[in-house]
Amino acid sequence: MGVKRYYATSDNTITNAYEENLTTRGTGSNMGAADILEVFTIYGQAGTSSASAEKSRILIKFNCTASTNSIKADRTDGVIPDSGSVNFYLRLYNAPHGLTLPKSYTMDIAPVSSSWFEGTGLDMELYKDKGSSNWTSRLSSSAGEIAWTDTGGDYRTDTSSSYTASFDVGTEDIEVDITTLVEQWVNSAGNILGSKDDEGVGIYISKDYETLSRSYYTKKFFGRGTEFFFKRPYIEARWASSIEDDRGNFYYSSSLATAAENLNTIYFYNYFRGRLRNIPRVGTGEIYVSFYSGSSDDTAPSGSAISLVADGTYVRSALPTVTTGGYVSKGIYSASVAITSSITPVTTLYDVWFKGGTGSVEYQTGSIKPMVLKPSFTAPSNEYSISITNLKNVYRFNETGRFRVYTRQKDWSPTIYTKAVASPQVQVVESGSYEIYRVVDDLKVIPYGTGSTKHTVMSYDASGSYFDLDMGMLETGYMYGIKFAFYNEDISSWVEQPETFKFKVQSRQN
Repeated sequence: MGVKRYYATSDNTITNAYEENLTTRGTGSNMGAADILEVFTIYGQAGTSSASAEKSRILIKFNCTASTNSIKADRTDGVIPDSGSVNFYLRLYNAPHGLTLPKSYTMDIAPVSSSWFEGTGLDMELYKDKGSSNWTSRLSSSAGEIAWTDTGGDYRTDTSSSYTASFDVGTEDIEVDITTLVEQWVNSAGNILGSKDDEGVGIYISKDYETLSRSYYTKKFFGRGTEFFFKRPYIEARWASSIEDDRGNFYYSSSLATAAENLNTIYFYNYFRGRLRNIPRVGTGEIYVSFYSGSSDDTAPSGSAISLVADGTYVRSALPTVTTGGYVSKGIYSASVAITSSITPVTTLYDVWFKGGTGSVEYQTGSIKPMVLKPSFTAPSNEYSISITNLKNVYRFNETGRFRVYTRQKDWSPTIYTKAVASPQVQVVESGSYEIYRVVDDLKVIPYGTGSTKHTVMSYDASGSYFDLDMGMLETGYMYGIKFAFYNEDISSWVEQPETFKFKVQSRQN
């Protein structure tokens, strides 16, 4: 899937700003039900000492460790990868306003170290709504309010989970990689990053700016109660989820390619009653693959296993007919191999997956149509025709859709015979990415993720490209569009394709 969002479950603005009389501070005010979050420092409004400065800070918490629908639960269920294979980004969106907007400063983002209540206050002007959490207290109990250890909130200051967001123009959103902190909250098995209680983060003007004899006011963000669906605060998990299965794009070894390029990776998917399951005897360990030529009618493997080139990594000298594969993710295994063709290349290769040793078991036999790499004397056009073969008009908000993308060369021109007896040839695009946008206003809901994480790069197999999309990230009642971009190595750039595909998301399917 590559992208998953976890929305804020609690947020609040706390402040020690003066009330209207410029004498009483609003330290007991609560703004937990407001749809805006606010950060500022005001200097010199009621005095010129640093102690007279007025400050406003944000508290915000996400669904990271709950028993359901959280980062921790999704990791247990295999929805997101293990630690080290996924990045987590804190996202808050700028809320435009007509007041003075600070520029050229930074904000600190630090984990909150004590538990706190969100509260139900709304008043962000006169600070008349009281309650916990606020500038001085964090919880309410039958015995009264429980104070912060430090006024203004209790925050951890260790460098492992402290972050900074920069605001040069002032209108910037927050997009900060907080992976280490999230992993500390989740504290996965084997995680060496330590652990922290999941109490969210505080966001405030950096201490280097808070102490200056000048004001930084006022920066606003949309809170979790905003009416704008895509402006709500969230943590976004991003990971490279693409499976690059060369079964439909398998080449014999060639002197025209490097050793790494001559490797083909094929996959085995163990589905049981529609769900991926680890093979009991294999688990997360090694699995083995041997390759055979076809029988006389080329319908099944026959003869002895084909000898492979021993490289010490995938093929061991002691077993030259066996390539060693391994675990990818739940129920998915892969193996990489380079095969040299004979003078007359075998038309069909049969891959047999098995577990060796005592009581050896064969699990599956597949087939591969290998190709011989041939040099070209002209540059390819790199123009494609694209369709989504299983696109539905409407998707439910609580489903994860898999989109199958069929691609072929644009200049493919079959003969009458070819058209009558064969399906059009699939062009496997090894570097394809998708983007999701809202049709009514062209808002990019999930932009192309082709940077370091490559979280929108599509998987591919013998049937073409595909990707999964969590519809819960999309607001219901709207039409959305899908765009595609393919990487062109000739110009070292991603090229957006002209086709657009549309679908609607509803709370229920009619």
